[in-house]
Amino acid sequence: MEKNEKTRYSDAELVEFKELILEKLRSSKEELSALTQSLSSPNMNGTDDTAGTYKTLEDGSATLEKESINQLAARQKKFIDNLESALVRIENKTYGVCRETGKLIPKERLRAVPHATLSMEAKLKQA
Repeated sequence: MEKNEKTRYSDAELVEFKELILEKLRSSKEELSALTQSLSSPNMNGTDDTAGTYKTLEDGSATLEKESINQLAARQKKFIDNLESALVRIENKTYGVCRETGKLIPKERLRAVPHATLSMEAKLKQA
């Protein structure tokens, strides 16, 4: 390894990534909260006075919608967990280091996918 090749990001760079992650966490938690709220609120379309056939169709549609909202919420929760794990890596100064190659993950990739633990090189090898 060359002497001038960095093995980790500087504290200043880590602070920059931390701010990015905290902002993504905030907006992700808001989104999760909105999804959770839409799951717990009753159907506002009010099918009480509709004919039985349409009610059955709407119930099926509502079930499908709830399932898809549940999937979105689960995905959002996983994203939040990944972001929180990235914060831990920032604290122990291992953030941005590829867990396969040990090399630094480029900043452009981390800005796009702040919870990345693999460089593109390592990720492509997995495929």
